[in-house]
Amino acid sequence: MESIDLLVLRTARDWLAAGEPVLLATVARTWGSSPRPVGSMMALRNDGRVIGSVSGGCIEDDLIHRYTTAYGGSGIAQRGPDVVRYGVSADEAHRFGLPCGGTLELILEFSPSWHSLDELLAQLDAGSLVQRTLDLRTGEAQLTVTSTPTPFSFDGQRMVNTLGPGYRLLLIGAGVLAEYLATMALFNGFKVSVCDPRPEYMDGWNVAGVEKLVGMPDDVVRVYAADMRTAIVGLSHDPKLDDLALLEALHGPAFYIGVIGSRRNNQLRRERLVEHFGETEASLQRLHGPIGIYIGSKTPAEIAVSVMAELLATKNGVALPGAFNVSQAKFAQEVGA
Repeated sequence: MESIDLLVLRTARDWLAAGEPVLLATVARTWGSSPRPVGSMMALRNDGRVIGSVSGGCIEDDLIHRYTTAYGGSGIAQRGPDVVRYGVSADEAHRFGLPCGGTLELILEFSPSWHSLDELLAQLDAGSLVQRTLDLRTGEAQLTVTSTPTPFSFDGQRMVNTLGPGYRLLLIGAGVLAEYLATMALFNGFKVSVCDPRPEYMDGWNVAGVEKLVGMPDDVVRVYAADMRTAIVGLSHDPKLDDLALLEALHGPAFYIGVIGSRRNNQLRRERLVEHFGETEASLQRLHGPIGIYIGSKTPAEIAVSVMAELLATKNGVALPGAFNVSQAKFAQEVGA
């Protein structure tokens, strides 16, 4: 399943290529509570079809009524970008389904350049991180390939949105837990790959949409070329497979590196990596293990929920409190804290 940003941009481009007028809306600023974060996008076709979202649904309905022919309106006209604001008053916030005190500002692009969107998607599909800068005075969008993601910004005249290639997840080990985790990652917009040199595991893999990579995990990680939007998780329960893959991953830019195992097994792994492979306590700070957040999970499906939650928290820059740490929570249980 493709990330929602790429899906919105790709759909908008395809609608434009078919000659359909399209409105591209982006959440520019929010005050108070907001259903969607800044940078969220939706595309609206002239007949009222929508992909993506900027709210819980009420604002989308208003945009459909205002700018499309779905309810007998004049349709999406070709003109320069505009800025609209919802939820300025308590009555309006309630009418549009915004949380109490919430205000939302949108940038509307009326039939943006097909050529520019096509070029943007080509760069994203090639794995580039792209900064899209929209000048509201001219309506022109400038694309700049960059190596450093920057936060979304809007100063009233220029919108700067850094868009990256889709998030990727590489799983080492093709067992049942990997199947559950892969399914959850696909629904969260990750491109998922799995590696396992053991044919008895790989031959039984049955999750559609997952790329199967052949080879020893450390070689696969090296060729995989992880970037800052990559997560690598060891699930094989075999130190010969997990450890060497982790060693390669720890010296790359992946945002999340984790490995399954008990507290004792993870401690023994850390000692091995320090004693035999030259790692340090500092270099192992990036290694998550035992992976997941503590929810008392027992089954593979529950463990996958736990792991996915920690992975997404790391992706979104959320620091989890100690009570969610598996090791700390289990130790507290043992001592009766």
